[in-house]
Amino acid sequence: MKQKELKRELKNRHVQLIAIGGTIGTGLFLGSGAAISKAGPSILLVYLIVGTALFFVMRSLGEMLLSNAGYQSFTDFATDYIGSWAGYVTGWTYWFCWIMTAMADVIAVGVYVRYWFDIPQWIPTLIAIILLLLLNLLTVKLFGELEFWFAIIKVITIIALIVIGIFLIMIGFETDTGHVSVSNIWSHGGIFPNGMIGFLFAFQMVVFSFVGVELVGVAAAETSNPEKNIPSAINKIPIRILLFYVGAIFVILCINPWTELSATNSPFVQVFTLAGIPLASGIINFVVLTSAASAGNSGLFSTSRMMYNLSKNHLGPKFLSTLNKNFVPGNALFISSIVVSIGALLSYVIPDTAFSIVTTISAICFIWVWSIILITHIIYLRKRPDLHKTSIFKAPLAPFVNYIVLIFFVAVLVVMLISEETRIAVLLTPIWFIILFITYALRKKK
Repeated sequence: MKQKELKRELKNRHVQLIAIGGTIGTGLFLGSGAAISKAGPSILLVYLIVGTALFFVMRSLGEMLLSNAGYQSFTDFATDYIGSWAGYVTGWTYWFCWIMTAMADVIAVGVYVRYWFDIPQWIPTLIAIILLLLLNLLTVKLFGELEFWFAIIKVITIIALIVIGIFLIMIGFETDTGHVSVSNIWSHGGIFPNGMIGFLFAFQMVVFSFVGVELVGVAAAETSNPEKNIPSAINKIPIRILLFYVGAIFVILCINPWTELSATNSPFVQVFTLAGIPLASGIINFVVLTSAASAGNSGLFSTSRMMYNLSKNHLGPKFLSTLNKNFVPGNALFISSIVVSIGALLSYVIPDTAFSIVTTISAICFIWVWSIILITHIIYLRKRPDLHKTSIFKAPLAPFVNYIVLIFFVAVLVVMLISEETRIAVLLTPIWFIILFITYALRKKK
C-alpha cells in the first residue's frame, strides 16, 4: 500500500498570509508593552535591527529550500550539509521552540479573555488548545484558510490603527495624557530614556516578536508552487516589518507617551483606552485575541509537521509519521497539543510570570534554529558553488552578512544572560540541548 504524503494544497494567497501571520503575533500585540517599558521610543530601532537580521536569515533559508526540490524543511539541508546530528537537534529544537511559542499564545488568550470576564486564566487557555487541535485535525487547506482570514483581520486592524493614528496626529487630538503628536516620541526622556541598558534589554521580547517568520519554510512541503510562492513571501518581509512593526508602534507612541503604557498589557488595547475611546479598545482586544489564537494555530501546525518530518526521516518515533484520512499528521498533533497544555498549567500555577518565562526560552531556541540556517548556508556556498551560481533566489551579501548576523545573535544571548529577568531561562535552556545530544548518541548506538 502506497504511503500517504502531505498534500500540496496551500496556494499563493495562503503562503503570503501565513508569512504575514508568522510575523504578526503575540510578541507584537502583547509583548511589545514590556519591550516599550524597557527601551522607550528606541524600541523602533530595536525592531528595525532584529527585522533586518531576520530578513537575511530568510533569504538564506529561501535559497537553500529552492536548491533541492526534495527539501521539505531546514532540517533536511542541515542534515545534508552539517550532519545528521544537526538535523536531529535542530528539528526537535524547532518543535520545542513552537511548543514554547504556542504556550505563550494560549496563555495570552487567557490574558485577553480576562479583559471581559473575571475568570481564572487557565480556563480559556485550555479551551483554546482543544479548539485548535480539532481544527488542525482537518485538512491543511482549512489551516491555510483559517490563517488567511486570521491574518486579514490582523492586517486590517494594524492598517486601521495607523490611519486613525495619522488622523489624530493631523488634528492634534487631545487625550487625558496630552495632545497626540509626533513630539511624544522624544518629549518624555528622549529616544533612549533608559539609556543603552534599557535599549539592549528590549531585544529579548523583540526577538520573540519575530518568531514564526521562518514558518513559510515549514509550509514549503505543502505549497503548490514553491519556486514562485517562497521568494514572493520572503521578499515582502521588509515592507511588513516597516508597516506592521515600526509603523504601528510609531503611531502608538505618538498617540500616548510611552510612560503611560503598561508593561503587562497590550499597548494596542491601552492606546484607545487612554485616548478615551473604550469601544475601540474592546474591538482591538478581540482582534489581538484572534491573533493569539492564530499564532497558537500556527504553533500546532508547525510542531506537528516537524514531528512528522523527523519521524519520516527516522529521527523520531515511527507512529508520528502516519497521516490520518485528511492527510494530516494526527498523532503528532495530539502529542504536541498535550505538551502545549502545560501552558494552561503554568497559567494556573504562575499566571503573572508564565508569559515571560516561555517567551524567553522560545527566543533562545529560535536563535539556535536561525543560526543553523545561516551556518548551513555558509557551508552550502563553500561546497556547492555550482548550485549557488544557478540559483534563482540568491541570498544577498552572503556569506559576509551571515557572519555579521551570527555575531549579532551571540550578542543578544549575552544581553539575555546579563539581564536578571531572562538569566534563569538562559541558564536552564542548555538542559534541553544536553538531553537532545544524549538521546541522539543513544539512537546512533542502536
